[in-house]
Amino acid sequence: MTDSPLDQLSLADLRRRTSVKWTAYPDDVLPLFVAEMDVPQAPFVVAAIDHALAAGDTGYDRGTGYAAALAPFARRRWGWDPDVRSSRTTADVMVATVEILRVLTAPGDAVVVTPPVYPPFYGYTRNEGRQVVEAPLDADGRLDPDTLEAAFRTATGAAAHGTGPGSGRRAVLLLCNPHNPTGTVHTRAELEQVLALAGRYGVRVVADEIHAPFTAEGLAPEATAFTPLLDVAGSDDAIAVHSASKAFNLAGLRAATALAGPDAAADLRRIPEEAGHAVNHLAVLAHAAAYTEGDDWLDALREGIVRRRELATKLLAEHAPAVRVHPGEGTYLMWLDVRDAVPADVDPHQHVLRTAKVALGDGRHFGTGGDGRLRLNLATTPEILTEAVERLGAALNR
Repeated sequence: MTDSPLDQLSLADLRRRTSVKWTAYPDDVLPLFVAEMDVPQAPFVVAAIDHALAAGDTGYDRGTGYAAALAPFARRRWGWDPDVRSSRTTADVMVATVEILRVLTAPGDAVVVTPPVYPPFYGYTRNEGRQVVEAPLDADGRLDPDTLEAAFRTATGAAAHGTGPGSGRRAVLLLCNPHNPTGTVHTRAELEQVLALAGRYGVRVVADEIHAPFTAEGLAPEATAFTPLLDVAGSDDAIAVHSASKAFNLAGLRAATALAGPDAAADLRRIPEEAGHAVNHLAVLAHAAAYTEGDDWLDALREGIVRRRELATKLLAEHAPAVRVHPGEGTYLMWLDVRDAVPADVDPHQHVLRTAKVALGDGRHFGTGGDGRLRLNLATTPEILTEAVERLGAALNR
C-alpha cells in the first residue's frame, strides 16, 4: 500500500487555508462540497514555481508548451498521441469551452448536456445566449442513445420541422468525460456510438476531460479505463479540453489546453488571439511540471481515492443504510441518492448542513436527476471522511 498524499495533513493544517473550501462555512462544518483536495502541494510543482520566480519567468505565456507537456503524459497513461500543433492554451477549461462554443455556435443555438452534470455547463452556456437541451443519463448513470437522439433532433430543429438528421440549426454536445458528478467512465463503445449519432445530426462534440487522470484502472477489479474522445473513431471534428488542475490540486493556478481532431483544427484557429491573454504563465509551468514529473505522486493519490471510496461505501452502509451510492469508477467524487433517507418535503442539502454540520454538493445544481442527491468529495483524510459520514448518518437517522 502506497503512502497517499491524502494521508499527510491534519484538520488543523487544512483550516489554515484561505480557499473557498475552508472559508465558505463556519469552522464547525466539515467541507466536502467543492472539488479541492486535502493534500500538500506536490514538490515538483513547488519547485517549478520557485524556479520561475527566482528566474523572473513571470511574463506572458506563448505557444503550445502546455500541450507539449501533456502529450507524453497522454501517451504513457492512455496510449493517445494528441496533436500538439493544433492546440490552444487557455486560462481554464470553462474559458476554453466558452471560446469553442462561440466558434461553433451562435446566440440562440443549442448546447446538449447530459445531466446530472457539472453545474457550470448550464451557467456558462446560458450566459453566452445559447439554449440548454438536456439528455439525461439513464438509470445506471450512463449515456442513453435514444435520449441523445431525441435531444439532437430538438437541438438542431429537426424535431420541430419533421425533417431528417443534419437539416437544422448548429448544435454542440458538451460531454463530461469522465462524468462529474456520477463518476461514470464512458467506454470506447459508448463514445463511438455518441460520435456516430452526433455525426448523423451534424452535432459537434466537445469534451471536458479534466477528470481523465482519475480512474480506478489497475487499482480496482475490472475498472473501466479512460478513453480520450479524440482517440475514438468518428472524432475527426471533435474537440477535447484537458487540464492538470483537478489531478494535481491546482484550481488556484488554472490553465488548460484545447485539442482538436483533424477536421476541427481550423475551428481552434478561429478562436481570437485575445482569448489567450488571460493565460497565467506560472500556471502553465506548474501544470507542465505535473505532467512531466507527477506520475508516481498521481498514482499514490489514485490509490488513496480508491481506498476512500471503499471506506465511504462501508461507512455509509453502516451509518446511513438508506443512502444509495452510485458505483462511480472515475473522479474523486461520490454521488449519493438520499431520497429514501429524508422526507420528501425536506431539503437534504440544508438538512445535512444544519443537522450534521457537513457541507456537501447540492444535487439540484446538477440539473435533471439531481433532486434528492448529494455530491461528496472523497479527496480528504480518512479521519475527516469518517467523521463526516458518521455525522451524516446521525442526521439522516433522526
